Amino acid sequence: MSDFHHVSVLPEETIEALCIRPNGIYVDCTLGGAGHAGRIAAKLSSEGHLIGIDQDELAIAAARERLADAACQVTLVHNNFRHLRDILAHKGVSKVDGILFDLGISSPQIDTAERGFSYMQDAPLDMRMDRRAVRSAYTVVNEYTAAELTEIFYNYGEERWAKRIAAFIEEERKSRPIETTGQLVAVIDRAVPKKVRAKGGHPAKRIFQAIRIEVNEELTILADAIVDAAHALRTGGRLAVITFHSLEDRIVKQTLKQLAQGCICPPHTPVCICSHTAELRLIGKARAASAAECAENSRAKSAKLRTAEKL
Repeated sequence: MSDFHHVSVLPEETIEALCIRPNGIYVDCTLGGAGHAGRIAAKLSSEGHLIGIDQDELAIAAARERLADAACQVTLVHNNFRHLRDILAHKGVSKVDGILFDLGISSPQIDTAERGFSYMQDAPLDMRMDRRAVRSAYTVVNEYTAAELTEIFYNYGEERWAKRIAAFIEEERKSRPIETTGQLVAVIDRAVPKKVRAKGGHPAKRIFQAIRIEVNEELTILADAIVDAAHALRTGGRLAVITFHSLEDRIVKQTLKQLAQGCICPPHTPVCICSHTAELRLIGKARAASAAECAENSRAKSAKLRTAEKL
């Protein structure tokens, strides 16, 4: 059995949100350790079909083992959900009954030191979710200009010391490349005053988040993927999205709102001329994890589940 072990957040709430039909077709766009996928498969009959997508080959291997006894048809795809439309077309699937996105990083990726995701473990700078990718954290840290780094740290890490940290990185790499997470943390330590680091958590956490998002293009692909997912749903199909920080949640919320909007004519237009119709219906407000779940899994504390239904 693979040791790719990840505790899925909001498990029961997610299955409830998807309103699973036993003979339906469901897509888990972020397969991970197959926690959610396993629950979906358990609800499907032999006529049902589960399609699991993940860009991490270790997640695919773990899911293949854990879904081996599923009664339904299972198709696993080693790819990025940005290619959802092409993946479904390649599999001959025109419409599906439900799609799930569980965004962010999985526990095994953080806990495996050599993947370079954690600022608390010294390892080569990597952070690639798909290890076939060319760009890594090393590329970002050593080849981006100080201005580009500042923008990434500010926009993706919401770090107010972004410009100073970028300047220190630029100065450090003049003498030698920054090759490890430990070296990068040391530079951040020098850039941010100790009294600042003592408040609000270590800035390395925000910087590492920003670099990870840039390496994996997590935010730039998100809105289009949500739109493609909405297009792929059959009438009555459900879309469920779990987010873990304000940046991705804002994108998801705004994209779903746009897809649920009817007329988009200017407010004072007497008669609608846009012919724009809503594609989705929003289902309630964002749901958070229970206190009990947060106590057992700290990662659940920031999670939000948003749900919509195809009209």
